[in-house]
Amino acid sequence: MPDEPEKPSSSSLVRKLATILSADVAEFSRLMGEDEEQTLKTFRGHKQIFESLVTMHRGRIFNTAGDAILAEFASAVEAVRCATDIQAALRTRNDQLPPNRQVRFRIGINLGDVMLHGQDLLGDGVNVAARLQTAAEPGGICISGSVHDQISNKLSLSFQSLGEMNFKNIQMPVRTFSITHAQGHGDLPSPKPRGSGRPPAKWIAGALLLLALLAGGGFWAYTSRERSKAQQAPATSAPPEVTRSEAPPPSVAEVKTAPAPPPASQPKLKPAQAPPASKPETKLETKIAQAPLRPNPQRNPQRSASAAVATSAMSSGGFDGDYSGPICYGEFKQMQQRCYQAKGTISGSRISGQWTLGPDKKISVLLTGDVAKSGDLKMVIVQSDPNLPRPARANLTGTVRGGLINASGSFLSGRAATLDWHKNSAAPH
Repeated sequence: MPDEPEKPSSSSLVRKLATILSADVAEFSRLMGEDEEQTLKTFRGHKQIFESLVTMHRGRIFNTAGDAILAEFASAVEAVRCATDIQAALRTRNDQLPPNRQVRFRIGINLGDVMLHGQDLLGDGVNVAARLQTAAEPGGICISGSVHDQISNKLSLSFQSLGEMNFKNIQMPVRTFSITHAQGHGDLPSPKPRGSGRPPAKWIAGALLLLALLAGGGFWAYTSRERSKAQQAPATSAPPEVTRSEAPPPSVAEVKTAPAPPPASQPKLKPAQAPPASKPETKLETKIAQAPLRPNPQRNPQRSASAAVATSAMSSGGFDGDYSGPICYGEFKQMQQRCYQAKGTISGSRISGQWTLGPDKKISVLLTGDVAKSGDLKMVIVQSDPNLPRPARANLTGTVRGGLINASGSFLSGRAATLDWHKNSAAPH
């Protein structure tokens, strides 16, 4: 009998555990149908930032197809950090475009077992990440339960549980979470919680049938008891006698002929009980009654001051505009104090900026943050140096008042950082 050819054994497959990030553009077909050239130009710019941030967080893009991007990370923490940085950076770029022309990515992240196929990765670990991405809102991030378990105590994030979701061609339900807030990056779009995906029709039908049986049984018991009472009662029963304490109601004639009570029996109003007679108002009382109500600033000085600042800012068009000035890093260990000029833009409730440093302009700096109506600021500076293993991050807080931005904070290493900017459209007050 001739020998059969050898079949490849499963041991020849190379497997590993990896965190997979899957992303694609929401409504990409519509955007391309309306304006192909502009959409492609915007997408290419977004993709460059996407790829640079993946490299910055020590990830690797292993597959792209059209508007879809697949990246691999050895760490779930770095994958989620990369995703929040991507959405913050792309949101800054999208804010400069009309709402119907914004190119927004949806991102899904999963930690699972994958198979190596050359430089590509295959398996359920990749498929689940791709399905999670479909559950995210445009500009949002969805993660699996395996990723959530790894990062829940390591990153300053807020989550919303979407329950166990069933996805197409995925055999087991997937615990799904949506990231609703990232410290330094603000809120992220998040879908409403969904059910587990199991069809409830069978359970609803069973509950309705049980209610119908209970209602029918109760009605049968009630009618049987009333029928038994009717059979035990005597055929004729005398009407109940009126006792002495129950006086019969007066007849109509008695009501008509009953004398009216004497006027003396009616209570008279005493002078103290009579309503006060209206008197003409004086000129001072008339002015007080006609004067409009105004808030008293002495009741809450702090609230009045902040309200005055917010009102002044809103009446002058808010805080929107371009700002520039120095950013200084304090002395730290072997490093001397360093200052340089930079600029950023406030648009609505967001502040953003992007620039490069160094003689060869290889150090990139990204600033993002939130602006409250009161003028309070929260900002994050991410400085990426290709000669260093990971980017440096600084958290700053401050205020914008009268065309001036003053903020201070520190890097994660402890080095102090300050920012003093003024609005370019007008000189600082």
